[in-house]
Amino acid sequence: MIQLISLFKQNEWKITVASTSKKTEFSAHLKALDIQTAQIEINSSSFDRFIQKIQPNIVIFDRFIIEEQFGWRVAEYCPQAIRILDTEDLHCLRKARRNTVEEGRPFKPKELLQSDIAKREVAAILRSDLSLIISDSEMDLLENLFNIDEALLHYLPFLLQPIPKTTFNNGFGFNERKHFITVGNFRHAPNRDAIYYLKNKIWPQIHKKLPGAQMHIYGAYPSAEIGTLHQPAEGFFIKGRADDAQAVVSRARICLAPLRFGAGLKGKLIEAMQCGTPSITTGIGAEGLNGRLDWPGVIADSAAEFAAAATALYSDEKKWEKAQLQGVKIINSRFLKHAFGPAFLERICSLQQNLQQHRTDNFTGAMLLHHTAESTKYKARWIEEKNKWR
Repeated sequence: MIQLISLFKQNEWKITVASTSKKTEFSAHLKALDIQTAQIEINSSSFDRFIQKIQPNIVIFDRFIIEEQFGWRVAEYCPQAIRILDTEDLHCLRKARRNTVEEGRPFKPKELLQSDIAKREVAAILRSDLSLIISDSEMDLLENLFNIDEALLHYLPFLLQPIPKTTFNNGFGFNERKHFITVGNFRHAPNRDAIYYLKNKIWPQIHKKLPGAQMHIYGAYPSAEIGTLHQPAEGFFIKGRADDAQAVVSRARICLAPLRFGAGLKGKLIEAMQCGTPSITTGIGAEGLNGRLDWPGVIADSAAEFAAAATALYSDEKKWEKAQLQGVKIINSRFLKHAFGPAFLERICSLQQNLQQHRTDNFTGAMLLHHTAESTKYKARWIEEKNKWR
């Protein structure tokens, strides 16, 4: 989202960020970027007055649940505004994969056709004028499994600056780095699962071969249960929130991300590439990131293979340096801002010029907007009235 804001600011767009979340000490400092912010409420007609006052040309919904809550209000009170859904990742895919891991069975994509979350998420995509898809794997899934018209989808991965191939800003080479690292919000289910999998199945094998190496786990909101995994005698450390994630990743030798389910693109692995830190991850972790390019480290899906790969790469300087440069190659060929930003802005301009025809062609979306808006509208009105009586 910050990358999108940066893109819009460079084109001198006036931006208002409206959120139901309350500000904390960790909130982005948007006012310093000359960006207006607003606190909005769910199930409240106060949003109607808010959106009518600012009369935006474009509204971007952050994830499908926000489109469900506010999409019909925007369509009703600002019908001329282009409605864009930023999916971030496909929640239905992550949920379905989680179910198969917990049930100990392989994932079959066609299961998504029976998923209630998929029905909600795909409906939000169809109701929107355009949906941003961060992973080319998910583009393929939406087009070929759900048969969504490509006119409603736009592939927009991370928008990054190029990395010089010879140097990294941190200046730490193989010999200056030590230990393993992973970074991720502890409230995010794939991260929690990965940490337990790492602690119970993978780390004992690594620790046996590399007793002097340590595993450092960074992430916001560590629960008391997660805290019990902190075992310094075993070289396993729960560190909590990192004040500067790039600083700690830049000093680690290898990033470990044994993700068994998830969706979208994994920011921790992109960050590792930016910091020159090779990684060991799973097929799920690497999905959508490297395309046909070699991975900057190793992709391994069994605990034994994962541990063996981590142990070998940790001790091999030449392979480590080769993996480091491979991360640079991936970012510089697949995620550059100047390669994707202008195309996205052109897509928006095209929508502005042909919005009425675009919506006419999307009859299914119009039908869903009509019926969903009616049902959601009156449920929201009922909740608002109930809250007044409270």
